[in-house]
Amino acid sequence: MIARRQLLTAALLLATCMAAPAHAEDKPKEIRIGTQKGGFFPAVRQRQTIENAFKPLGIEIKWIDFQFGPPLLEAINVGSVDFGFVGDTPPIFAQAGGAKIRYVAAVKSDGDNQAIVVPKDSPIKTLADLKGKRVAFGKGSSAHNLLVASLEKAGLSWSDITPAPLAPADATAAFVKGSVDAWSIWDPYFALAELKENARVLVFDKDVHKPNAFYIANTDFVEKYPSLVARLNTIFASEGAWANSHHDEVAKAQAEATGVDIEAVRRFVNRSTYSVVPLDTEVIRSQQAVADRFAKLGLIPKPVNVSDIVWKWTPGS
Repeated sequence: MIARRQLLTAALLLATCMAAPAHAEDKPKEIRIGTQKGGFFPAVRQRQTIENAFKPLGIEIKWIDFQFGPPLLEAINVGSVDFGFVGDTPPIFAQAGGAKIRYVAAVKSDGDNQAIVVPKDSPIKTLADLKGKRVAFGKGSSAHNLLVASLEKAGLSWSDITPAPLAPADATAAFVKGSVDAWSIWDPYFALAELKENARVLVFDKDVHKPNAFYIANTDFVEKYPSLVARLNTIFASEGAWANSHHDEVAKAQAEATGVDIEAVRRFVNRSTYSVVPLDTEVIRSQQAVADRFAKLGLIPKPVNVSDIVWKWTPGS
């Protein structure tokens, strides 16, 4: 009897020991964060705030840069990136395509760092003048939404223009060569077009709709590590508050990291806001309007309900 009891005890101890490593490893070895050219991320990386917050947990931080939002969200969808920052339109296209993403936080923009620009001597003076013109934009990007909303405001249809879907680098070349008549674009490309090409603003983002940007996470990552997502949001919110009052440091870090002209960087940093907040009713309503706009034009495969993929973040919880 004693031998049997000892055998059972040994078996239980063995089971406990075998289970312990699995429990200890119930967190990722690293968190992969996707960013774009712009924003305050170079300053955040220099400050090592994110790294220092996760190091005690044994979690490394890996930063991955993208040219714009759609490829970043595709990386989140396939699980090669866990968490990232994009404008308002990429999540709409991603959700319509069945991507495994969740909205986890928002940044309410003032709408000054994205615009439709034209060459300084262009005969285009109003949005209505875009009719029949070739307009560059990033497909599925926030600039895509700006263009659609602008046409809507002017009473023009999508078929009234010649769309030129181009990634920022290609659109820059097209704008310089004069092979497009107008360009819907965000900073820092917008600021560079103003300073280097004397581009003239036809309309700002804020003139046609209420823009927002978002922190997005992979669905599986959110469901498995909700506390880590909340921690990321909290730290980025703190860094956003710091950035709002330290524009010089943000601009310097951005210029050093990207090689973008410091004057262009200062221009877009000074017209940016970095405050990170939960998705409230106002933000969801505005984002739903973006989704409905694209669905109405048939530019996404099916209508989407934005609130279906909103993850509730309660700061301080």
